[in-house]
Amino acid sequence: MATFEPTAERKVVLPPPPYTVDDLLKLPDDGNRYELFNGSLLVSPAPTSPHQRAIFRLQIILNDAAPPELEPLATVNLRVTDKDYYIPDLVIVPADTAQLMFSPEELHLAVEVVSPSTKMRDKILKVGAYAAAGVPVYWRVELDEGPALYVYELNGDSYDPPTVYKAGEVANLTVPFPMSFDPADLDRPRR
Repeated sequence: MATFEPTAERKVVLPPPPYTVDDLLKLPDDGNRYELFNGSLLVSPAPTSPHQRAIFRLQIILNDAAPPELEPLATVNLRVTDKDYYIPDLVIVPADTAQLMFSPEELHLAVEVVSPSTKMRDKILKVGAYAAAGVPVYWRVELDEGPALYVYELNGDSYDPPTVYKAGEVANLTVPFPMSFDPADLDRPRR
């Protein structure tokens, strides 16, 4: 049994793994990000300021380019199965949604900004998981590469090898909708 003690007053006891989304929802809001992969608990600390900056700036870029029927949202709940649950850094979903959980069918794009604590998850695990769930486009932002943008597009039940856009190179994209930006804009000093 896993025990979480966020405060002296509240103790949460989880059953033995594999965990379910219902088990996960019992956890306290302690600043960590809890996800599930095939019933295994994945825990990440709160994102760093460069990570948050990249998410915020990319959300503005996506918001400005999105058609009225779509919108970018940060850190939503994505329930794939009862034992697979993720919190992408950014997604593109139908506009004006108000719900606790999204399904993969509702996502037009999932984005992960890589942190040192999530590097292998975002490069390997999430690529396979999002493809298997049918998410049509996955972007991985590598901050330590300048930053760089890796764009994966679904081809059947897996992603094609990514197209990579390095800092200083304009990414001219057509999916999930037309837009252009330099990945370096995600880490520039505030103006």
